[in-house]
Amino acid sequence: MSDLRKIIIDGEELEVPAGMTVLQACEKAGKEIPRFCYHERLSIAGNCRMCLVEWVGAPKPQASCALSVGDLRPDRDGTPPKIRTDSEVVKKAREGVMEFLLINHPLDCPICDQGGECDLQDEAVAFGRGSTRFHENKRAVREKYMGPLIKTVMTRCIHCTRCVRFAEEVAGVEEIGAVNRGENMEITSYLEKAVSSELSANVIDLCPVGALTSKPYAFKARSWELRKTETIDVMDAVGSNIRVDARGNEVMRVLPRLNEDVNEEWISNKTRYACDGLTKRRLDRPYVRKDGKLQEASWTEAFDAIKAGLAGLNAEQIAAYTGDLQDVESMFALKVLMNAMGVHQTESRLDGAKLNAADRGSYLFNSTIAGIEDADFCLLIGANPKLEATIVNARLRKAVVKNGLKVARIGAADDLTYPVQELGNDAAVLSDIASDKHDIAKALKDAKRPMVIVGMGALTREDGAAILNHAMHLDVQRDGWNGFNVLHTAASRVGALDLGFVSESEIKDAKAVYLLGADDVDVAEDAFVVYQGTHGDAGVRHADVILPGAAYTEKSGLYVNMEGRVQLAPRAVFPVGDAREDWTIIRALSDVLGHTLPFDDLAELRAKLVEAHPHFAEVDTITAAEWKGVDKPEGDIAAGEFTPVIENYYLTNPIARASETMDACVVEILGQGEQEEATGTHG
Repeated sequence: MSDLRKIIIDGEELEVPAGMTVLQACEKAGKEIPRFCYHERLSIAGNCRMCLVEWVGAPKPQASCALSVGDLRPDRDGTPPKIRTDSEVVKKAREGVMEFLLINHPLDCPICDQGGECDLQDEAVAFGRGSTRFHENKRAVREKYMGPLIKTVMTRCIHCTRCVRFAEEVAGVEEIGAVNRGENMEITSYLEKAVSSELSANVIDLCPVGALTSKPYAFKARSWELRKTETIDVMDAVGSNIRVDARGNEVMRVLPRLNEDVNEEWISNKTRYACDGLTKRRLDRPYVRKDGKLQEASWTEAFDAIKAGLAGLNAEQIAAYTGDLQDVESMFALKVLMNAMGVHQTESRLDGAKLNAADRGSYLFNSTIAGIEDADFCLLIGANPKLEATIVNARLRKAVVKNGLKVARIGAADDLTYPVQELGNDAAVLSDIASDKHDIAKALKDAKRPMVIVGMGALTREDGAAILNHAMHLDVQRDGWNGFNVLHTAASRVGALDLGFVSESEIKDAKAVYLLGADDVDVAEDAFVVYQGTHGDAGVRHADVILPGAAYTEKSGLYVNMEGRVQLAPRAVFPVGDAREDWTIIRALSDVLGHTLPFDDLAELRAKLVEAHPHFAEVDTITAAEWKGVDKPEGDIAAGEFTPVIENYYLTNPIARASETMDACVVEILGQGEQEEATGTHG
């Protein structure tokens, strides 16, 4: 611990590190200090002055956010410095600051989307005068354009600069700033273009007033009308902790939830805004193909059609695929059913990633997401974390900026928002590193806590197994540290690998295919296809039977993120129409097929799941995998480029592809035309 200092706050003496700010010391003492510009994850600006406290003996109140405890000198009698947070001097000073802030702030509370969740409202009530002495006309500021996600009413802005500091420090894009000075100062995006960062909408949560609010959510609901459910995101493999706010049976918005080990308090724009796709293009009733056309059917008719379609086929002619958004319970139920039928052609690696389900350490993000901040050297192999795992990229940037992490990359060059040593886009470079013929091999050996991050761009190649093998051979293991990491792009992938939802050999010419939320699968034209999912996406094109499933907000399910953390996602709303939770559909189908599954409710299913795979019982815990390693790299790596796996960041799954907000981002941020049969990912 750093040098400790004693300080007396409102008569209570405590000992704190000298580098701690007076504001933090006051909060440690249990005192509430109002603030607008100060934020724990941003640099100190000290420009709102709301956090004033009295340093006994000083000529004037002090801004506690910009004053460190180490800067306080003891009193003349040698006693520790004294801070008052509740004196008349402090009360009058804060009232004056609040009055000053409200001079030009419009009385928009009845029509402001921030109403009910506004820091300015709360602190005006708690620390303001209750009346004003200013009667002059308020200033007005012309609205600014920041893209399809952020709604601006800049007349409300109090110039706290949180948005500016977030864009520069966390997002790493200097796209928001201040122009002019004094009362003419205005916050704007440069050239008033759409803010391009995949993290940009976090400024909505940071804004302490109603200057920046959510454009898609504008005037839709009030905070007190919403039912709030703490759950998990499935737009990528990070497992960001989120809160789903719903009114009735409609998801109105998604907000971040604090989890220091996963996403801190940030979420990506896709996580936040793709939720409007939950109500568009939904499958809300069963369908059966008759005379070449899909027609509405009852559940009984759909199950009977599946039984008839599978009749006469042997187990080797049947295959099952699971998609990228599936919960563990539904995949487990389908695997148990398939195995009971003698079917072992089950596959979750839709992108063709050469991952070994038998070696858990070979497919996890072993360093953990929070562990990125402990690393001192990182090698990216065929990975673009900015698009594939935006929150992981934010951690990498944080480690680069604050801890001096050095990053090198083999792969396509792209701006990751931090300095990267580009080693070229040629997989052969990895062979040189693994055989100690490249300078990077020495950098990995010399590092105290090195990391290797292997992306799907490397593992989906034909020689992906050799690339994985060479990457696992690199010297990145230290005492208590495993620096080998796989960067997944699918929320369900690690859970599926844990379940062994993989096929030992390539699936070819299956006569019957069961697609559980799987859209990017090529099936034979004459195959009998059952599609169980949520949206009318690519998977339904050749389907003979469609079973409507529940989206991630409509069921209680377990998800395992890329670091192996098991997380529970409770249900926020009920499934639409006749849709049902996925595991219940599979359970009901098992009766019809004559292979009744050994569970009747979710509790029994999870008991069977934990019995077969005990680590699923450890919710919100990372079960470290045994590291087997590779003594000698095997297989030949072919020279050639790594191909990015994400073509379009905003359209990577059926929910996002159904979202009007994501379509708007494609047009306004990426500058592409209207979406037409976009697939979003290589499959």
